[in-house]
Order: sequence, then structure tokens, then C-alpha cells
Amino acid sequence: MSMIHYKTPISMLAVMATLLCTGASSALAAASEGDFKAAYAAAVDANKQAGQLHDQWTVTATALKEAQKAADAGDFDKAVAASMEAEALAKASVFQAKSEKDAWKATEIH
Repeated sequence: MSMIHYKTPISMLAVMATLLCTGASSALAAASEGDFKAAYAAAVDANKQAGQLHDQWTVTATALKEAQKAADAGDFDKAVAASMEAEALAKASVFQAKSEKDAWKATEIH
């Protein structure tokens, strides 16, 4: 009988915690195009870092596309929220890559 090993429980907890924190600090004012551009740039930067570690998640790319689509439609609140989600996902993938860099050694049979 083989067991399925899920290697991302810590990463998923990091994503959830980040999303909860970013959602808890929502602004009262409507987001502007400038807010979107700043949030989107931060998400793209975090995703580039994940790419350098060869650990980009497809859900991050999806969130970036959703952010751009919302911005193109003029819905900057939704665009900022999607950008923040993309940034959180990208940062979680960076965390995963760094934490699992040497973790495999603990699972090797000696």
C-alpha cells in the first residue's frame, strides 16, 4: 500500500494566514488605479522571486490574470484584492521552496 505524501501543509497554512491578514486590513476608501499598480507590481515581484526558485504556482498566475482583467474593467477594488491574493500566493510558494530545499533529506532512508 502506498501513501500519498502531501508536501505543502505548512505552505498552505502560510497562504491562509497571509490571506486572512490582508483581508483583515481592507481599506474604507475605494481603491484607485495607483493602488492597483502598486499591489500588482508587488505581486509580480514576489512571483518573479518564486520563479527564480523554480517554484511558481499556477494559482498565482491565475490571480494575476484576474487582477489585470478587473483593472481593465475599471474595478480597482477587485483588482487590488486579486493582486494581494497573488502576492500572498507567490510569497507562500517562495516559503515552500526555501523550507523544502533540504527537507527531503529527512525523508531519505539511511
